[in-house]
Amino acid sequence: MIALIAHNALLVSLATVAFGALLAPIAIRTGRREWLQLVYGAVYTNFLLVSIATASMVVALVTHDFSVSYVAAVGSRSTPLLFTVISLWGALEGSILFWAWVLALYAAAVVWMHNRKPGNLVPYAAMTLLAISAFFAILLVGPADPFLPVSPVPADGPGPNTLLQNHILMAVHPPLLYLGYVGMSVPFAFALGAIFSNEATSNDWTLLSRRWMLASWGFLSAAIIAGMWWSYEVLGWGGYWAWDPVENASFLPWLTATAYLHSVMVQERRNMLRLWTLNLCVATFVLTILGTFLTRSGILSSVHAFTTGSIGYYFLAFIAIVLVGTLVLVAGHSDRIHTKGTLGGVASRETVFLLNNLFLTAVMLTVLVGTLYPLIAEAIRDVKVSVGEPFFNRMAVPAMVALIFLMGVGPALPWGSTTWEGARKRLLPPVVAAVIMGTLAVITGARSIYAIVAFACVGYAAMGNLREYWIGMRARMRAHGESWVTALVRLIGGNRRRYGGYVAHIGALFVALGVTASSTFRSEREATLLPGETLTVAGQTVRLKSVWGREEPQRSVIGATMDVLNKNGAVIGTIQPRVNYYRVSDQPVPTPDVRSGLRGDLYVNLQAFDSTGANATVKVIVEPLVPWIWFGGFVIVAGAGIGMFHGGRRGTPAQGIDERPAPVEPEAARADA
Repeated sequence: MIALIAHNALLVSLATVAFGALLAPIAIRTGRREWLQLVYGAVYTNFLLVSIATASMVVALVTHDFSVSYVAAVGSRSTPLLFTVISLWGALEGSILFWAWVLALYAAAVVWMHNRKPGNLVPYAAMTLLAISAFFAILLVGPADPFLPVSPVPADGPGPNTLLQNHILMAVHPPLLYLGYVGMSVPFAFALGAIFSNEATSNDWTLLSRRWMLASWGFLSAAIIAGMWWSYEVLGWGGYWAWDPVENASFLPWLTATAYLHSVMVQERRNMLRLWTLNLCVATFVLTILGTFLTRSGILSSVHAFTTGSIGYYFLAFIAIVLVGTLVLVAGHSDRIHTKGTLGGVASRETVFLLNNLFLTAVMLTVLVGTLYPLIAEAIRDVKVSVGEPFFNRMAVPAMVALIFLMGVGPALPWGSTTWEGARKRLLPPVVAAVIMGTLAVITGARSIYAIVAFACVGYAAMGNLREYWIGMRARMRAHGESWVTALVRLIGGNRRRYGGYVAHIGALFVALGVTASSTFRSEREATLLPGETLTVAGQTVRLKSVWGREEPQRSVIGATMDVLNKNGAVIGTIQPRVNYYRVSDQPVPTPDVRSGLRGDLYVNLQAFDSTGANATVKVIVEPLVPWIWFGGFVIVAGAGIGMFHGGRRGTPAQGIDERPAPVEPEAARADA
């Protein structure tokens, strides 16, 4: 009964979104505004129908209804309730259903928030979102139908992928990824809506799309960091980024979305890059669909990828339709979209943003080529080509280091132009921090030129961004007699967009520092220990206490208890790496244990053990500043949240925004007085 209700809901959903997408242009062209209410009603109805189907799937999973094909594929009576529920997005069909639900949620939110806006921008955006929903509805009633009947009905199922039920981050990373990925559909819808409604020359669509893009970018940033953390905590190799093709698939739209968020500011402030900004919006959406294709077509071999039969062809067809359709639309309207703004000067913020876009695009193209080339080579020449970490590090890392440096340059320069003397006064003070950081890196053992330069650039950018806060705070304290806390809060509140961006910069610098330090100063050793024996790595000492085992409902667990010792040999903590054996799989799942601190992580993985408990082979890794990566991700998301809401309409200077092209304005003029 549940399957029948859900399947019928999806069939009606397909009819509803098709009806709404076809009715929207008719209603707009004929001026029948009452028909638009039917279009908006289709959006809300679709959300209700897909919610019914999604809720039905959750009920089927929880009640172990193995007559439903998806439950039979991923369900198990021994799987804990939490992992049973979140297995909704643990395999192909469920993930498509969850994607469709998130998309329906976004579409309903867009219509609910913006349906009273005059003009045709929102109706055309709703039409676009309905058309995208129609594609996923076709998948759900066709090749990715999760509600197919199963006969005979099995007594039990295999449960979700063992890696997906081995850590609580399974409940965090995929939903954040979907909220980021699917959210990119909204700016794309506004971009097409702006073209269809002839509003592409206005900044109204960018004002709306920027906020939705910023929200999606924040979710995607959180998803990437959570995915890194998941890999670090679960896979047992001690790393968090391996340039895996599916990792790359999530990174690609993040890069273009980041470029968009900078490009749109140049468009609004200097009347430039309107066509480029619109293309970035389209590219971001296309890259999210490409990423979905890569993970669900079966052409990749990855711990993240799902495999299936014909669904990849549907995605390829959809990507082709979107690319061809948008290229024709943009080309046909390029003469109207084109802007005639000019750069104010070499030493200006818009120039830095142009360089920022250049490097972000270069990194995106590098990652895209490195990800797709092996697939293309195998398809055309029938040869397997491997593009691994050395290629990506060699090609992408220099541009990423340059981006770190630009994070410190951009905030210091004004819009428009300034004199070289003014630029020098703005850009020279952070050099002190760069020299200090570079020197500390060399003293502590860094020898790679990339690492030393990266540390120096992090120091430069950190000082450049913090200096902007200090200038504004000091101006407010002098002008209003405020405490530094009050001045900081009101400074950010007076221009949330600007200072939210600086918060995101600081978060990115935490991530960059953590990645550079852990990559440069990582130490590891592997040894077989008897109970009572110790192993020391980079000043961190562990002692094997015992090897033990226990039975859990869905798995068997073998673990090692190890004491963590200080320099005097006193016990300061305990760490317990494990190996989990799931009943549905012959492959053991290593589960490292991590002891984190401000200075870094002590990471221990159980490699092997004697069945009698007489000894254990462990790998001990010391990785400096890894927790700073996770903290930096939190700061990035906080910056995105702050920047989503600002008090002032772009195009008219809001209070405290640095609009002046003056060489070096007084400190009070640069603050949010």
